[in-house]
Amino acid sequence: MTVIATVLATLAVLGAAWSIPHWLPPLVIRLREQIFVRVNGTEGIPVPGPLVGAEHFERVYADPAADGRSRGAGLSDLFWYWLAPGPQMHQEHLEPGERYRSVARVTRKVLAVPHAESERLATGAARRVLGTLPRDRISKVRLRDLMMPIWAEVYYELVFGDRCPPEVRNLIVGNADDVVTALKGTGLRHMQRRSLLTDYLITRLEQGTCPVTLPPEFTLQETAWYLQGAFFNTAVVQMSEAMAHVLLAIAQHPDVQRSLPDEDDAIDRVIDETLRVHPLFGVAHRITSAPIVVDDEVTLPAGSVLLFNYLAFQRTGPAADDRFDPGRWLRLKPSQAHFIPFGVTANRACPARGSAPVMLRAVTREVLRRFALASGAAHTRSLPSRGPAYLAPPGTGRPGPARLAGMRLADRWGDAGRSVKQLVLGSYMVVDARRQRLCATYFEEAPR
Repeated sequence: MTVIATVLATLAVLGAAWSIPHWLPPLVIRLREQIFVRVNGTEGIPVPGPLVGAEHFERVYADPAADGRSRGAGLSDLFWYWLAPGPQMHQEHLEPGERYRSVARVTRKVLAVPHAESERLATGAARRVLGTLPRDRISKVRLRDLMMPIWAEVYYELVFGDRCPPEVRNLIVGNADDVVTALKGTGLRHMQRRSLLTDYLITRLEQGTCPVTLPPEFTLQETAWYLQGAFFNTAVVQMSEAMAHVLLAIAQHPDVQRSLPDEDDAIDRVIDETLRVHPLFGVAHRITSAPIVVDDEVTLPAGSVLLFNYLAFQRTGPAADDRFDPGRWLRLKPSQAHFIPFGVTANRACPARGSAPVMLRAVTREVLRRFALASGAAHTRSLPSRGPAYLAPPGTGRPGPARLAGMRLADRWGDAGRSVKQLVLGSYMVVDARRQRLCATYFEEAPR
């Protein structure tokens, strides 16, 4: 009986250990949410939610009174912490007013690129980066990491008007990777790494070799922070994340992949469906400057912090499911669905909404012309794994079931480890951001 009991106990321990990847990550997520609420409070009205239903989402989001961005919200301290240096010059976090309008005009001018030029920039950068991968064997990559140098080159060329030197590309990628790693809680922020790019931008501005400048009322330091935040942080991170999601979705749907290489319309449908299932924006918060009447029973008072949840909204309406089905866009127009991949036009929609789809399609096309994709990794909206995948050049075959199963198993165990890291590092950064009070202190000392 003793031997049997020992064997059963051993099997029980092994079974519990084997199940760790299934129960640990969800448990850690709940703990992180509890810590976040405990430190930051319960501030915020979820939209859609009990007070504001999905049917009112876009109208409330577009209301002129939903215009506050940072001042007066405790959450802003955390976002400013992640986006430093110079979060006060990040276009998305500037308060409404003339300073915001001046910065937005410059951004629109930079991004007002004809579609043919957008395609040329993205195609050229993709060819240069993808051309460094082996052509005689299958490569295992992290899709987000693979995409970052592409977008670093694209946005450098948009800002400076010439080809990005390798050493500057490394600065841009290092900055963007540090920001997104901290945002996802898989690493701490490293301000010295980010300051290298800031120093480079200041030098270019001092030399007069940066074509993109802000009006004279802004200092060189503020202009450098603006360039870093708008183009070499947000743009590089968001486009890299978007491409990682698109390529991972393609890798995990072979039937979709077979129909894509020479079909631009089909690629567009895949991009739209990917952004529907895995929206880039999680929650956007706005602070109301005046009361907003939702309906006869609900009025949101001035000073309310509204938390607009993109994923929750896109899970309502005619395309409410989470099934990956690009074919739905043959039967349904995006305007008919609750689908806002680039935000709401009336309230700080993504300024790259005109050029981004063209560039995403161009890079997707270049990848598919060179490689077949496959992946056994989990596909989540936050994608802390950075999108593990295999890229197979023509003539090298495809990864077999055993190889994909191995990737799936490694990814599950990796997720368990990442979840613990996110709990520890994320909690530290929440507390540190609360301690530093970057946003609150800025408005206390330099009210605008």
